[in-house]
Amino acid sequence: MKAPRFRAVVLAAGLGIRLRPLTQFLPKPLLPVTGTPVLGHTLAALAKAGCEKVAINLHHQGEKIAAEFGNSFGGMDIVYSPEEELLGTLGALSPLMDFLSPVDVAVVVNGDSLCRWPVRKLVRRHAKSSARATLLASRRAPVEAFGGGIGIDRSKAVVSLSPQRSFGEVERRCVFAGLHAFSPALVSGLEPRPADFVTNLYIPLLEAGERIMAIETSRPWFDLGTPAGYLVGVCDWAQRRGPVKVAGRSWIAADATIDKKASVRRGVVESRAGLAANVQVERSVVLSEAHIGEGCRVRDSIIGSRVELPPGTVVERRLVTRARADVTPRERDSVVGGLVYSPLG
Repeated sequence: MKAPRFRAVVLAAGLGIRLRPLTQFLPKPLLPVTGTPVLGHTLAALAKAGCEKVAINLHHQGEKIAAEFGNSFGGMDIVYSPEEELLGTLGALSPLMDFLSPVDVAVVVNGDSLCRWPVRKLVRRHAKSSARATLLASRRAPVEAFGGGIGIDRSKAVVSLSPQRSFGEVERRCVFAGLHAFSPALVSGLEPRPADFVTNLYIPLLEAGERIMAIETSRPWFDLGTPAGYLVGVCDWAQRRGPVKVAGRSWIAADATIDKKASVRRGVVESRAGLAANVQVERSVVLSEAHIGEGCRVRDSIIGSRVELPPGTVVERRLVTRARADVTPRERDSVVGGLVYSPLG
């Protein structure tokens, strides 16, 4: 069978509210994961799978995303779709009908998730089926953290999109991983207005007796939409994907400065960051140009970009960022010496 032609849409227009203040000056898809923006990992997976072209919708600080990736990536042309008003996950496709129409399969993927995306498998499986859409489902993600997840039956058909309603017998529940495929014809009649995949497309399909299939994966998958999720996802990615730069199963950027008496265990140190003598970093992410002073201990935390952590500071389960002029009342209670020590949650 000839490989199906496909193009992709990456959803990257979100406001990143739950990730603030990390996203105050940087859009969520550009947050680094072992030296590469999270969106860069997704684009690499699409290119490797043979995607012809990719469209990226933009809203919050969208110009920074366009400046980072330009007009092509890995042999794929990039088309940008700015949204003055957020159109939602499904509505984002309404300006892209002509972009999607020439191919056999359209792929949509969330721009704030991290996974070794099985794009080729998903596209081929969908092209061979009679399903109206095919969704990637994570076996490993905890369903209780994602609203109860989706329900699938023995044939791996999706029969429930929430615990409150089913269209068949649910064999097990899993988490929709934010990657799905369908024929461009399925969305050809979209109105140019805000719309959501689940509410405005997938539930009506199930109500009409149409078939939606799922492909399950046991690959690690992470929603990076919160600081805690970002920390866990980045540290896991560093250990599984590498390259592991030093002892302690950590990833350290080549241009980071680490004193020989500093230690990093199961953590990530991004570009141009610095660790002074006797610093201990464990299960933490140190973002670009941050500097951790002598004798600091950092555990289960994120040290924000360009933070100067004073010598001897102990940080545990905190997001540490520079205080801004518009600091919120809640953050004001966590400000010490010009830095905000927000609970990681």
